[in-house]
Amino acid sequence: MNRFSEFMLPPQKSTIAEGTDALFHFINITSVILLIGITIAIVYFSWKYRRRSDNDVTPVITHNSALEITWSVIPLILVMIVFGWGLNGYVNLSTAPDDAYEIRVVGKSWLWEFHYETGFVSVNELHVPADRPVKLVMSSDDVIHSFYIPDFRIKNDVLPNRYSTVWFEAMEPGESVIFCTEYCGMAHSNMMATTFVHTQEDFETWLITAGSADDNMDPVELGEQLVTRNACTTCHSSDGTVLQGPSYQGLFGSERVLESGETVIADENYIRESILEPNAKIVEGYQPVMPSYAGSLNDRQIDAIIEYIKTLE
Repeated sequence: MNRFSEFMLPPQKSTIAEGTDALFHFINITSVILLIGITIAIVYFSWKYRRRSDNDVTPVITHNSALEITWSVIPLILVMIVFGWGLNGYVNLSTAPDDAYEIRVVGKSWLWEFHYETGFVSVNELHVPADRPVKLVMSSDDVIHSFYIPDFRIKNDVLPNRYSTVWFEAMEPGESVIFCTEYCGMAHSNMMATTFVHTQEDFETWLITAGSADDNMDPVELGEQLVTRNACTTCHSSDGTVLQGPSYQGLFGSERVLESGETVIADENYIRESILEPNAKIVEGYQPVMPSYAGSLNDRQIDAIIEYIKTLE
């Protein structure tokens, strides 16, 4: 069964994965058995009651109560087993242990933000401890998203103006991919992130030092890293290519024509406002889909991004 699981499914990296996979295999194996049985019955009765001559007359067949009850009761029992099994798993995933470490998750077009108890915010990188329950409290800033980590067997819709929760316990250090599985716009397929599972000691060290590595970095280098780290490249290119948003190349100091017909110069104030209040001034020809980075980027980080954009002439 383990080899079958490895062939059919991603690795089991959480404590709930084994139970979820067991239900998955039960449904599949039961379906295959029913498929084989029904196929054999069809072939057999097609052969047995085939027309042998032009004088054959189809016999009148009355109902068979025992048979009808059997083929009604057996599927009902199977459906109730699947329902009960699934309900138990749903209730388990909806009720996090009291000692779970809580992380706020915010879905935006098209990135994931993770807010930790220290106040640090990571983008597209979820850091968690191994062998400890982790509770995710999730909401969306715009449209419906869906948070999915295949290795952990967790998936839950992330809704605007409402919190949803899910929890998991990773079994060992490693990395796993996070997907958005609810179509949320043109860059939906790029809305991916990575889960980094640490030992408890390494996780506590990471919490203390998170973000401090940027303190002594050159502003331009830091800005380039932040643009990549915060998924800005999903919508903004650095080589003039037109994506969902204007390219950074040649942006600084240029004239921008807004959808209102007004013309503005893309200076430091314009770029800062575009990061914190992206819908305040919409460039003509583009949609107001950029999320706000207020609370996610501090002043030094915003300054670094501006310095990086200045170099892209």
